[in-house]
Amino acid sequence: MKAVTWQGTEKVSVETTDDPRIQEPTDAIVRMTSTAICGSDLHLYDVLGMYLDPGDILGHEPMGIVEEVGPEVTHIAPGDRVVVPFNISCGHCWMCRHGLFAQCETTQVRDQGKGAALFGYTKLYGHVPGAQAELLRVPQAQFGPIKVPEGHPDERFLFLSDVLTTSWQAFRYADVESGGTCAVIGLGPIGQLTARVAKFLGAERVFAVDNVPERLEMARRHGIEVIDTRDVDDVPEAIMNLTDGRGVDGVVDAVGMEAHGSPLQHVAQRAAGKLPDSVARRAVEKFGVDRMAALNTAFGSVRRGGTISIIGVYGGQANPFPMMDLFDKGVTIRMGQAHVKRWVDEIMPALTGDGDPLGTEDLTTHSLPLAEAPHGYEIFKEKQDGCIKVVLKP
Repeated sequence: MKAVTWQGTEKVSVETTDDPRIQEPTDAIVRMTSTAICGSDLHLYDVLGMYLDPGDILGHEPMGIVEEVGPEVTHIAPGDRVVVPFNISCGHCWMCRHGLFAQCETTQVRDQGKGAALFGYTKLYGHVPGAQAELLRVPQAQFGPIKVPEGHPDERFLFLSDVLTTSWQAFRYADVESGGTCAVIGLGPIGQLTARVAKFLGAERVFAVDNVPERLEMARRHGIEVIDTRDVDDVPEAIMNLTDGRGVDGVVDAVGMEAHGSPLQHVAQRAAGKLPDSVARRAVEKFGVDRMAALNTAFGSVRRGGTISIIGVYGGQANPFPMMDLFDKGVTIRMGQAHVKRWVDEIMPALTGDGDPLGTEDLTTHSLPLAEAPHGYEIFKEKQDGCIKVVLKP
């Protein structure tokens, strides 16, 4: 089969690899019809290469048609149209029974001290071949795959694999009541859908912060109040002014470790990426190489007693949190990988009707054949050609 493989920092290529096969009775093989490039894939492309080997297959946003199932997989069958969650969970361990699917004890990567295994996401998360390929082996398929109906384009359901469920959790974790206020920092794919989810679930005012014109315009189309950082020197001050000096009830950091506005950490990230892998891993794991600009904006924008939801991916272990200010304000912070299947039943009614209230079909800006994946990575990283979300069609 053809698959997108990591070959080095800022270098991916489409190569011929072995077709996957059933290895366990709980496996399935799914032929991909759509698979997206995620913002967190850019971390692998640019920063976290020390956890990859050349030839690793990338991608964790899969949708396709079931080709084969193992004998213990009964809820899906060959020919079914399915979306596959990015985290691999069993559905029956203690964590899964408590809805913590991203911490599944069956697939936890204990030798790395990490939670549930993920598709296409480095040695840290199980070294499982990813979904930017023609075929995908799905472990724990007795639980994971989500059967979806015909009648809508893939993009209506594809984002259940990660982007939409992640955005749903991001807003739920921000703990904003109906009629409340929310700010979303960053208008990449996660920020776009988080802002729409906030409106859909009853937030009265939703502010979104970015500086890329195409991202700002997309958010405006969905009724979001945008704050363009090119025009505003102090975002927290602007949000305070828009909320009568109080701040917002909840803030979502949808940016993560590569936020603009942190030049020292940017240099540290680039330097770490040039070190030998073993040394680079120690640098990332022990020192503060994350860029803190988005988090600092969130800290300054939330009201006293409010909640910050961190859904952007961070990779460093030591960062200068303003603990005195956070403690004084009584801020709650929630974070973590999305527990995909925890949210599917809540979301599905918004996807299966005639309308598209979450705008799932107004997110993809570039639909490319699998062979053009290297171009897709480049324009996504560099924000070229109005690129917000790339979907690959194997």
